[in-house]
Amino acid sequence: MSVFPVRIRWRSVWAAARRRAATARCLQTGRATAPAGREATSRRATATQLRRLATTPPQHGLDEVGAANLDWPRLGFDFQKTNGFVKHTWVNGKWDEGEWEPEPFLKLHVMSAAIHYGQGVYEGAKAHHCKDGSVRLWNIQANAHRMLEGCERMMMPSVPPEMFIRACEWCVAANRAYIPPYGTGGALYLRPYIFGHGPQLGLSAAPQFHFCVLAMPVSSYYAGGLQPIDVLVAHDADRAAPQGVGHVKASGNYGSDIRVSIDARAEGYPTVLYLDPKEKRYIEEFSVSNFIGIKDNTYVTPDSPTILRSATNDMLMDLAASDAFGMKVERRPVDVAELGEFREVAGCGTAVVMMGVKSITHRDTVHQYESIERVEALYNHYRAIQFGEEEDPFGWGTVCPPLADVAAA
Repeated sequence: MSVFPVRIRWRSVWAAARRRAATARCLQTGRATAPAGREATSRRATATQLRRLATTPPQHGLDEVGAANLDWPRLGFDFQKTNGFVKHTWVNGKWDEGEWEPEPFLKLHVMSAAIHYGQGVYEGAKAHHCKDGSVRLWNIQANAHRMLEGCERMMMPSVPPEMFIRACEWCVAANRAYIPPYGTGGALYLRPYIFGHGPQLGLSAAPQFHFCVLAMPVSSYYAGGLQPIDVLVAHDADRAAPQGVGHVKASGNYGSDIRVSIDARAEGYPTVLYLDPKEKRYIEEFSVSNFIGIKDNTYVTPDSPTILRSATNDMLMDLAASDAFGMKVERRPVDVAELGEFREVAGCGTAVVMMGVKSITHRDTVHQYESIERVEALYNHYRAIQFGEEEDPFGWGTVCPPLADVAAA
């Protein structure tokens, strides 16, 4: 048996230990420790890259909405390669200035925390080509602030709202060719997400993080759009655990829904409705959208610590309570026994906007809903505001600047 001497580089060991300690401090305090030289170099490189991108169009023209000339009404909700995406990196306790990635791939360490431990959260947002010719981001501030909550819960560095919004503006401006033109009913769907990566074996916060924003043109999430669908109550599965992470948009929340949704679709139900995980008595939410019930001119949506609070639901509640509709709005625990009391039922979320519900099967009982009159009225008014056809008294839409202005910011 031979023994090989091992030379330990103590300077490197101590340096690595100091870096890990600094990373832990930054996660707890939010203070940055990146060397000034590296920060300055990153800023110069990124500014140069962004200016070059602003003056050198990729495959499709940057400034012409719809130049990709896709079959806009038939897009569905599937991946579509675009001009690229924005990537920020958090290392040594600080976010860099971001860079443009033209290809839809990332190189990750095989032991990244996102892969093994699910350390990641994401958002869903949209940009629309409006009637006046402008391109508007939709309620993007709400997405930025919801990601802050997710980062805190999942022990990740905060994504400052100004960085979040700028990255979204950058991604939209550089992908204008893929924005469905006004009148097609489509939108540019944005997927901002943050996840931990780098060599990490033990269960702890990752040493590095990426925050990315990618964009894809989409039409309806469900093939029929607002056309009412049949729903099955999921009795043998829970969407989230009490005191877990159901209230944030954690990546792992959705992986467990795949089996449940596939089984439901095999029985003819496009989606499922979850009940609370503790008592199986109260309505939580649909697979990928919040629950709305309407009765007696009242808009009812569940309140629960394990529900992801939908920004779309918040906006619809404001719209329902406005002078345009004059409805009473209630956010409260909703007993599953109330399913038979609602006149109309719908789901809502960024991806689906709104979906009508025709029936909900709860064990041996099928609750039928013959009308979506109020749901359709809310949907049409909401969409009209999105596309600039109606006044936006709430200030939900913000005009996305052209790429040259983003580069100059």
